[in-house]
Amino acid sequence: MAETAPHPAVRNRLLAGLSPENLAQLLGKLRAVPLPVRKGLYAPHERIEAAYFIESGWVSIVARLSDGTQAEVGLIGAEGMVGLPLVAGVETAFAETYVQAAGTGLQMEASAFRREVEDNAELRRRLLRYGEAMHAQTSQTAACNGRHDLEQRLARWLLMAHDRTEGDELLITQDFLSLMLCVYRPSVTVVAGIMQRAGIIRYSKGNIVILYREALEAASCDCYRTVQDRFDELLG
Repeated sequence: MAETAPHPAVRNRLLAGLSPENLAQLLGKLRAVPLPVRKGLYAPHERIEAAYFIESGWVSIVARLSDGTQAEVGLIGAEGMVGLPLVAGVETAFAETYVQAAGTGLQMEASAFRREVEDNAELRRRLLRYGEAMHAQTSQTAACNGRHDLEQRLARWLLMAHDRTEGDELLITQDFLSLMLCVYRPSVTVVAGIMQRAGIIRYSKGNIVILYREALEAASCDCYRTVQDRFDELLG
């Protein structure tokens, strides 16, 4: 994703792309909060209490089916925020949203956030463009999960996680990967083993290390780059 020259006060790239005047206006209304792993931010059909601009770590948006199975449909790091329904005047969440990699964020209470969106044209425009970029991510994820093989999908997901991680180590279990990709764990084990033997990753229980980023990009489908290009186009 395109890098925005960071403002010294924020690491979130959505906020860093605002004019200094608009950013200064917002900073007094944002509260720094820890985002521990597995912290639930939103639950389906429940009221959204706050918006979160991610500073580090990442958050998953997860769709859950009636049989209890679930699949990740969105991944958000320091390039984005959580709480887009509020921009459209919607007060409840549709999907489950929780922290998958521990980090930090800047939180704004929902009613204050809605007022800022209404009053601040620059912020509103940037958030609407971000919403379109996230729509591209979720749409491409659906197409990818339906048409591409598991090795390509796993490579795409690892690239997205790597982009949102400081360093090369991802603290993630194969059980959780299987949930995110909506496949059985043995399938993830087989494909991860192939990547490890090829020297692309190293994995152990609860830990995956990216060793060869270029090879991981080569193993991925075009879906990864397609979404990156759309983010660059809209927010770069």
